[in-house]
Amino acid sequence: MRIAVIGGAGMMGSGTVRDLVSELSPGVTQVIVADTELARVRRLTDALNDPRLDPVALDVTDAAALDAVIRRADLCVNAVPTMAGHQMAIFHACLAARVPYIDYGGLGIYTVKQKAEHAAWAEAGVTAVLSCGADPGMSNMICRAVAERLDGIVRIDLYWAATLVGPESPVLVPPYAVSTVLTEYARPSQQFLDGRLTEVPPMSGRQVLDLPEPWGRTEFMHSPHSEPLTVPFATGIADKGIRDFTWRLALPRAEHAAWSALMKAGFRDFDEPLEVGGTLVQPGDFLARLIARNMARHADEIPAQDGHEIHFAVGEGTREGTPTRVRCTITSGPDPLYEGYVDACTSMNASIAARLVLAGNRKPGVWAPEEYFAVEPYFAELETRRFRIAIESAPL
Repeated sequence: MRIAVIGGAGMMGSGTVRDLVSELSPGVTQVIVADTELARVRRLTDALNDPRLDPVALDVTDAAALDAVIRRADLCVNAVPTMAGHQMAIFHACLAARVPYIDYGGLGIYTVKQKAEHAAWAEAGVTAVLSCGADPGMSNMICRAVAERLDGIVRIDLYWAATLVGPESPVLVPPYAVSTVLTEYARPSQQFLDGRLTEVPPMSGRQVLDLPEPWGRTEFMHSPHSEPLTVPFATGIADKGIRDFTWRLALPRAEHAAWSALMKAGFRDFDEPLEVGGTLVQPGDFLARLIARNMARHADEIPAQDGHEIHFAVGEGTREGTPTRVRCTITSGPDPLYEGYVDACTSMNASIAARLVLAGNRKPGVWAPEEYFAVEPYFAELETRRFRIAIESAPL
């Protein structure tokens, strides 16, 4: 398996590279790590010290260079942040090169456009699987596991929550790209309500749930994501009569308060240029640079914190004529296996997806994870990476 990771030195891409060359990923013979700066790539490849790693400097706006990197691989992982605006260019470059493609998703911004090109990919005999991170990605497979345990489906509600255990940090540390967090807080989202996609306001759909420790009482909210755009339309879910599908997230409490305050301060218009001293400034870009500088200057003030995540879907419907509720939960916590990762769950899921696409009988076309992967082998890969899976069914 020769795998190219475009954006491979970034926050998520570097973790995918790390997992691909680990003992958890047999069969990988080469990983092409492509990113904008060769020095940045070499810091990663030197640290991992694996002969299968091939560092490459790549400007994704150089179509010829992008094509050359992709054609050297059996599959391309697009790890470039969605808000950078290169999603469709990399997607189309893989189609032109007839090389299978996966990405991390990215709030559903390009999902509908990509899915609309299913026929072209199928005709070319090439496979693309979208949204292969944790949420979306693993979350889609959680929904598939729930749906398979119901004969008829009324609704599925999907959730993700993160919490940090330890001293509160005086420095705001984003969980992923600043542009992604701002989008989650500032933009309306699409939820599948009463049988159709419906736009709801930013930070709406507030719901408080009592979760096990260390999460405890947790407030969730709607945010833009791709799962509502694909899950309720998937074969095996849509044909079971689903009427409602919702997605909600919850960041750690202190961080949620900080991002909410930034919305009040005006960052809900983060991509609208603002004139400052005669110069146009993009508020989101400014904030990302400011946060990065603050983290670098005050790195010694950032305390050690243990991160815990919970991903779960609750489905209601019928099983053999009986009203039934099914819940599938995946949790993770501190583990030496995750050292060196910014977000092991997202990074590892992309690695899992890449290998499953290459190892299986490929289906040409453009697919979401719940349409492409089988639950059992996918969950088996998660369990080898110490993610804890629980599935419960009970009469309503």
